[in-house]
Amino acid sequence: MRWLTLYARSRQVPASLAAVVISTVVVWALAGDGGEGPGDPRLAVLVLATGAMAASIGLSGQDLALDRTAAIRWVPRRAAHVLLFGAVVGTVLLTVQTMGEDMATTAFVVRDSAGLMGLVALGAALSGGQYAWTLPFAWLSFSFFAPPPTSAPMQVATWMLLPPGTAAGTWTALVLTVAGTAAYAVAGPRR
Repeated sequence: MRWLTLYARSRQVPASLAAVVISTVVVWALAGDGGEGPGDPRLAVLVLATGAMAASIGLSGQDLALDRTAAIRWVPRRAAHVLLFGAVVGTVLLTVQTMGEDMATTAFVVRDSAGLMGLVALGAALSGGQYAWTLPFAWLSFSFFAPPPTSAPMQVATWMLLPPGTAAGTWTALVLTVAGTAAYAVAGPRR
């Protein structure tokens, strides 16, 4: 059990978890007055993206050379880290929702938290842990200002805001989750 505590501290899990909880509570508190109604997914996506970006700080250790020479297998630990934090981000939002204002359905939260964590993991594999937040931030920014998704490419581009059960949104999130988690688990964070 000691190794788990040391791993969590080296990956800044307590700070990431605190940022996820605080950002979720703040956005939830603001949602009582804001939003364009219960069908508006932007606040829920903002909470999930903020949580995924906060989790990105833990995707690289204190010393990458030390991580690479460790005698333990990093592939399953990295994959578990990404998937577990995706579950935590979604669970925090669903838990806060039980106290009042519903921002999103469970299917929406599961799809978006998985896809966003895959996007963060892909960002870590491509540009390192310190810049892993840039991919979800850029994609979220584009999604907020993109025109309505009338074509398949625009549905893929705005997958985060599509209703649950939309094929383009579900498949895009699934591909991002699998590709990002696999790239990060195998390659680790870029130096």
